[in-house]
Amino acid sequence: MDASMWVAKTGLSAQSTRMTVIANNLANVNTTGFKKDRAMFEDLLYQRIVQAGAQADINSETPTGLMLGTGTRVVATEKVHRQGNMISTENSLDVAIAGSGFFAVQQADGTTAYTRDGSLKLSNTGEIVTASGESLIPAITIPQDAASVTIGRDGTITVELAAGGGAANVGQFQLTRFVNPAGLTPLGRNLFARTNSSGDPIVGIPGAQGAGMITQGALEASNVNVVEEMVNMIETQRAYEINSKAIAATDGMLRFLNNNL
Repeated sequence: MDASMWVAKTGLSAQSTRMTVIANNLANVNTTGFKKDRAMFEDLLYQRIVQAGAQADINSETPTGLMLGTGTRVVATEKVHRQGNMISTENSLDVAIAGSGFFAVQQADGTTAYTRDGSLKLSNTGEIVTASGESLIPAITIPQDAASVTIGRDGTITVELAAGGGAANVGQFQLTRFVNPAGLTPLGRNLFARTNSSGDPIVGIPGAQGAGMITQGALEASNVNVVEEMVNMIETQRAYEINSKAIAATDGMLRFLNNNL
C-alpha cells in the first residue's frame, strides 16, 4: 500500500473514534451528573530518511533532516470533570454537589463505586439509595414517621417528625475526592470506579478539606455543551472527508502511473 494511503487511513480511524466520543457526549446531554469525554490524539512514529544534523558533505550538516510521518491515533479519552449547571427540582431528596467530590455507593457485589448523580430515593425500609438502588456509604435511614427532610450545605440530614415529634438528626452525607478524578473508570449507570491512576479516595464531610457543598432540591446537569459538541462534530466530519479525499487522490495518482508508464 502507498504510504500516503496508510497515513490517510490512520486519520480516518482516528476521526471515526473521535466521532464516537462526540456522539456519546451528545447522547448523554440530559444525563444527571454526566461528565463529557475528550479524545486525545498523538502522532505515530516517523520514518527517518535523513537525520537532522547528519553530515551533508565535508563542510556542512543538514539543518532539519528528512522525516516522514506515518499518521495519527487516539491515544486516550479523558473525562472532563467540569461543574455542570444546577437544575432546581424542589424535590427534598434531590441533592447536587457544588464543587469537587463524589457520593460513595455500595454495589451489589460489595465493591464501592462513586457518583455525582444526586437523584436519591427511599427504599421500602426508608434507606436513602440511588436511582438504581445502590446504598450510600455510610448508610442513612429516614424514620417512617418523618414529615419532612432537610439537608444542610454541610450534608447534615434533619427530619421533622410527625405529630409534633420535633426535629431529629438522622445522618451525615460524606463526599469522596480524588487527586486525579480523570483517572476514574466510568462503569455506566452514572458510576465511577477507583483506579491506580485516580489515587486513593479522600473521604470527608461537605465543605471540609476541599470538598464541595451540598445543595438540596437541585440536580447537577450534564456538563456537555451542545453547541461546542456540534462544532466538534462538524470539524471531525470535515477532517474525515479530507482524509478520504487524500486516499482518492493517491488512488488517482497510482492509476495514472499504471495507465501511462
